[in-house]
Amino acid sequence: MTTTRRTLLAAGASAPLLAALDARAQQRWQMATPYPDGNFHTRNIRVFLEEVSAATGGRVSVQLHSNASLLPMPQIKAGVQRGQVQMGEILLSAYGNEDPFFEVDGIPQLVTTFAEARRLMEVARPFIEARFQRQGLSLLYMVPWPPSGFYTNAPLESLEGLRGTRFRTFNVMTNRFATLVGATPTLVQAAEIPQAFATGVVNAMVTSAVTGVDSSAWDFVRHYTHVGFTFTRNAVFVNRRALEALSPADQQALRAAAAAAETRGWRMSEESHEAAMQTLRSRGMTVTQGNPTVMEGMARISEQMVNEWLSRAGEDGQRVIQAIRTARG
Repeated sequence: MTTTRRTLLAAGASAPLLAALDARAQQRWQMATPYPDGNFHTRNIRVFLEEVSAATGGRVSVQLHSNASLLPMPQIKAGVQRGQVQMGEILLSAYGNEDPFFEVDGIPQLVTTFAEARRLMEVARPFIEARFQRQGLSLLYMVPWPPSGFYTNAPLESLEGLRGTRFRTFNVMTNRFATLVGATPTLVQAAEIPQAFATGVVNAMVTSAVTGVDSSAWDFVRHYTHVGFTFTRNAVFVNRRALEALSPADQQALRAAAAAAETRGWRMSEESHEAAMQTLRSRGMTVTQGNPTVMEGMARISEQMVNEWLSRAGEDGQRVIQAIRTARG
């Protein structure tokens, strides 16, 4: 065999290896999120993705598709599992029908401060990570929404004021809450809120002040009653095979950027809450704190919903609730 022929054969044999190495060295990923560009979660993600690109020398580049432009919320998790997209962001409690454990942060009044919400996240994280791992996913980070309240067209003097309303819901827990107060629950994704109110599909809701600003709530309701309903969390995650296809150094860079995004996201959540409350006021909405009658009603419903959740969540749920109760003393 001539030297030239041996060289050509060697080059041909090495081509697949070189192609594989090149694919490992440079990844072009897609990411789906259901929230608009101005939302603090989305702004945090953009910084996160920029930091990933910088830390990996451009070997990992992720294109973000915001405001459910690529996949709606209910399809994002499955899309990442299938590899349709490599990364995604979801409201974790929106997947309660899949696993009741994902609902824990959707229990009204289970936690009432950012400090308690952080403790809940720390306790629940190992259980969420284990579930994601079994589903071919890797959890990267979690950030809470600010505490939420009720949007209505009349002042809310008691929870009885919600009876008979067409109540926008976004997860199993808000659906159950609506049922317990005598409202008619209607599932509406965040991006569809303005249309749902404009067409009369719903006429009341519970959500954060931030989502109220995102949806221009002043166009369809007059009152926001803050009750600290929940601190529901968004989870950002990656397809596990896509992650493991990266070099160890790039995997570490991705996780380091995720840790920074979680820290930054919690700070942004607190800051966004105060800014959003002020925006609601400046747009002419009446912003009040839930009165004692409202809060007593919330406490009763919370206790009932905790007990109902424990009956579905098994031993893992018992451990989490016990940890939260112990932390409160």
